[in-house]
Amino acid sequence: MTHAANDLDLLVKPFAPLTDEQWPAEAVDLIGGFAGQLNVYRVMAHNPTLLRAWVDLREHVVRNNSLGLVRNEVVILRTGVRHNSDYEWNHHVLRARACGLEEPRIASLRGPLGNMTGEDAILAGAVDELLTNSKMSARAIAQLVDLVGKEGVLDVMVTVGFYSTLAFIVNTFGTPLDTRIERELSEQPLIG
Repeated sequence: MTHAANDLDLLVKPFAPLTDEQWPAEAVDLIGGFAGQLNVYRVMAHNPTLLRAWVDLREHVVRNNSLGLVRNEVVILRTGVRHNSDYEWNHHVLRARACGLEEPRIASLRGPLGNMTGEDAILAGAVDELLTNSKMSARAIAQLVDLVGKEGVLDVMVTVGFYSTLAFIVNTFGTPLDTRIERELSEQPLIG
């Protein structure tokens, strides 16, 4: 192991998911909700002000956006793939299953757009453009407007940004997959 790797380990270790005992007093009311349930938010709790600010945006992106659960999961899964985020991918494989996405459809989101359903290719293509160019083409916008409306175009952008931020956190700090997710995936691995 090189000196640089040792230095990185020393820098990353302080960002391990906080235990209940380490949880900041400023955010104690959040530990019983979403924030205490996932390692990514236990990492974010190192900055309780950020975690608190995240609550309303998370509520919109995860629960109340105009895309609906299935389309939102397609966007999230493709974002996880593009960021090489096993943490996000694995969490959302389970959520996609819960929304009714079948195994081949989920698996297709890892591959080329040509292997996806038309709707998934439009959504995944928008994700790809955003993450490659930091913008969408007129063609991608027109396709999205037809599919999800003007609000949906903005919700795709915000969802990609939201999950990109989470991918930055889990990828940078090597955040471990949550035990429940790891167990469920070992019992029922993705087929396809």
